[in-house]
Amino acid sequence: MRLTRRRPLLVAVLFCALAVLAARPADGDGSHVPGHGSSSVSAEVAQLYEEAAKATERYEAGREEAERQRELAQQLEERLDRERQEAAVLREDLGRIASSQYRDGGGLPLTAHMLLADDPEQLMLGQRVVHHAEMTLDQALGRSERAEARLARDEAKAAAAWKQLEKRNEELVALQQDIEEKLESARWKLQGEADASVAAGSCRGAVRLDQPPARYTTPWVAPVETYELSASYGSGGARWANRHTGQDFAVPIGTPVRSVGSGTVVKVSCGGAFGIEIVVEHPGGYYTQYAHLAAVAVDQGERVSPGQWIGQSGTSGNSTGPHLHFEVRVTPEMGSSVDPVSWLAGRGVTL
Repeated sequence: MRLTRRRPLLVAVLFCALAVLAARPADGDGSHVPGHGSSSVSAEVAQLYEEAAKATERYEAGREEAERQRELAQQLEERLDRERQEAAVLREDLGRIASSQYRDGGGLPLTAHMLLADDPEQLMLGQRVVHHAEMTLDQALGRSERAEARLARDEAKAAAAWKQLEKRNEELVALQQDIEEKLESARWKLQGEADASVAAGSCRGAVRLDQPPARYTTPWVAPVETYELSASYGSGGARWANRHTGQDFAVPIGTPVRSVGSGTVVKVSCGGAFGIEIVVEHPGGYYTQYAHLAAVAVDQGERVSPGQWIGQSGTSGNSTGPHLHFEVRVTPEMGSSVDPVSWLAGRGVTL
């Protein structure tokens, strides 16, 4: 379960809150009060988000294994068909030999054949050939019957495994649908809290989410893990006064948003066109902005690392649907943006 940051004693909380409010200069985007976030919904969304991802992975793995078992059962069925055809040919050959022996007097004792034959030695040779052919056919038929029985067992096992996996996958689909329904409900509850914060012009504060295991070996990453690119940098439209100043990532509400690199959080605010937003300063004089969030997971002044979860996506502020608005700037403020796609590409991150 997601862990949240411990709240200090009431007196200490009030003292710290007053100190921060007094020290922070006011701006038009609203204030950010560290440590006062309602963490339960954010944590629930983050947990359900991961559970849904894991359920999807299990389903995909089960579906692939079921497909392999189905293909194996089909291959075994094809082998069985070939074995049955070969056995049928062998039986036809045996029938022809038996008919030939009958026409040649195969029902008479060997002594009678020798007495009646013009060349008894040739007759003995023919009998040995017939006997050898019969033994060969008997052995071949025995091998075929054993192989057919073995293949039938293997086919039954493969078919049973396939059906079992199909049943398991049906259960996983039901589990996944249940998680998705809970997640969708929690997402909009989280967005409702975000909208209330934006309307009040005061952020709820950082919600401390359990961070995923560190698995990034590069200094730069994409701001979200799974996404579809929507509005691009410099595009025009009725939604913007001039040109679009960032790159939009179409993701569901509550998707973990990552810092693209190491740096310091220089701004966390609510209100205005960007809704809930975070600005991070990176070495080299660049800043990244993450806007239209549903929740934040960092405080102003905090150091962050590449891939660290700093918030959750949403649709707060001037937004037509759930997405992350991502900008790269040369100052902390809007109006100084550069193309974020080429900026990330120059640092080894291809979107």
